[in-house]
Amino acid sequence: MTGSKRDNGTGIPPEVKEKLFNPFFTTKPAGEGTGLGLSISHDIVVKQHLGSIEVDTRPGEFTEFRIVLPRAITPANKSAGGRT
Repeated sequence: MTGSKRDNGTGIPPEVKEKLFNPFFTTKPAGEGTGLGLSISHDIVVKQHLGSIEVDTRPGEFTEFRIVLPRAITPANKSAGGRT
């Protein structure tokens, strides 16, 4: 199963994109946001469901998040860490 969401916003700079799924990483000012949302989402999709979250972005143009979940957990995709 695949789902995606794309916007036409400002995009994500490369130095931010590489940290998106790190726990406690946030671009918000101190005291606003915990930086856990994408980290928790990543753990649920990748670690629990053996899927993947892909990010495609072009600064100044768009960002697209794509979530891919396997139809069923099989020995093949379990050993591949969910990458099928």
